[in-house]
Amino acid sequence: MEQPEPIEAFIIALPETAGSALYGIVDVLSATGTLWQELVGEGAGGTLIRPRIVSLNRKPFCCGNAIPVSPDLDLATAATAELIILPELWLAPTDDLSDRYRELKEWLVQRYHDGSTIYSACSGSVLLAASGLLEGREATSHWGYEDLFRRSFPRVRFKPDPNLVFADPSGRIVTAGGATSWHDLAIHIISRHCSPGEAMRIAKVYLLKWHCEGQLPYASLMRRQPHADSAVRRAEDWLARHFREANAVSGAVAACGIPERSLKRRFKTATGATLMRYVQNLRIEDAKRLLETERGPSEDVASAVGYENAAFFRRLFKRCTGLTPGQYRQMFQPVAHAANAAAD
Repeated sequence: MEQPEPIEAFIIALPETAGSALYGIVDVLSATGTLWQELVGEGAGGTLIRPRIVSLNRKPFCCGNAIPVSPDLDLATAATAELIILPELWLAPTDDLSDRYRELKEWLVQRYHDGSTIYSACSGSVLLAASGLLEGREATSHWGYEDLFRRSFPRVRFKPDPNLVFADPSGRIVTAGGATSWHDLAIHIISRHCSPGEAMRIAKVYLLKWHCEGQLPYASLMRRQPHADSAVRRAEDWLARHFREANAVSGAVAACGIPERSLKRRFKTATGATLMRYVQNLRIEDAKRLLETERGPSEDVASAVGYENAAFFRRLFKRCTGLTPGQYRQMFQPVAHAANAAAD
């Protein structure tokens, strides 16, 4: 039986690209149809996907952490491909790429209109958003870029929870969540464009994990926003020390010395969160730390962070992290124990 031509996959590389994601995607996609077959003795398979690195020009350069890149194609010669993949970019959480890569943004829009399916991993979706392709559509990225999307791309319906988000019903724009969610993206691409069986084989070969729990368990609920409101900053500083207290919100109001309604309004404007939500986030982050490092029952954790009603705490914790306290402990306590063992 004649082997079909491999699917062309263009992988975009820029100076900001994370080399681990770039070459990880290249390795995994290059192995489709061949690596499992070689390892288990099924005989020679056939390459199913041909990944090619595309950049602004063909000149070699270094991407993130000084990792060398030698592009296969430039934008002028990378005319058509079934798949286009934007790996993770090393971007500050305020960098929306609005002043860079105009030609690449226009190229992405043209490729989409010509029929390519476009995938992004992690902060690669910032480039997609800057191109305009996500306007009015749902998308995800690393949870650390939620505030950037809220400020710079308000018409993108940002979803911080899932590991994959389909921007349109046809699935021709797919965004993946944070960092190693490129694993999920690679599994999805192989399953969709090759076969579910081949995706399973590649996942087994590379020990790739499907992040069915989404991003919530990994996300930090506390991200200090830059602002110039001194009263709000006083409230944040006071709450950092007193968030476990029963009347933390009223205590913060008293510490700031301004009317409660005024502080609540200014706090929401400056931080993007209500005072009560801010207190809850501080408490849940503290609870996560306790669950990662200690073995006491969840009732004790609830009390330690300021909740006497353990049932309410469990519901709130599940809403904020996507996991029950017990599931969270089971997932992350081994990581803490491994880190401690390495330090001993």
